[in-house]
Amino acid sequence: MSAFIPSSVIEDNAIAIAGIDAPAVLQYFAALNAGEFEQVSQLFAVDGALQPPFDELMIGRDTIAAYLEKEAKGFVLQPQVGNVQSLDNGCTEFEIGGKVHTPWFSVNVSWLFILSPASEIFLVKVKLLASLQELLPLRDVVSQKPKAVE
Repeated sequence: MSAFIPSSVIEDNAIAIAGIDAPAVLQYFAALNAGEFEQVSQLFAVDGALQPPFDELMIGRDTIAAYLEKEAKGFVLQPQVGNVQSLDNGCTEFEIGGKVHTPWFSVNVSWLFILSPASEIFLVKVKLLASLQELLPLRDVVSQKPKAVE
């Protein structure tokens, strides 16, 4: 049985989601908000995956860290509600809804986490919760964001 649970964001990048005490989930949000992308990647299983919206599946810690370094700078994740469910294979699924604030826009988001029995992240799937009409103007904003100098 699962229930939606309100959450709060605590100062200093610490995250609390009432009823959710999985350190990997809480550390994911706190480390990402702090821009500690290597730390975020270490929460994943060696072959763990990140599925960002509108992008291919990122598999492996190095790939995830590099992707976040390139795409998530300046993001502030604000989880607001959580739903926890035990899976038959011993894994745990977390569905979390909230907002992501970027330097260009804010958007409602859902995160689906699957944690192994050893509490490593197998998968984080990020989904934007916006209508097509809300997303179309963002295309222009995102296409104008400054590119990193290599």
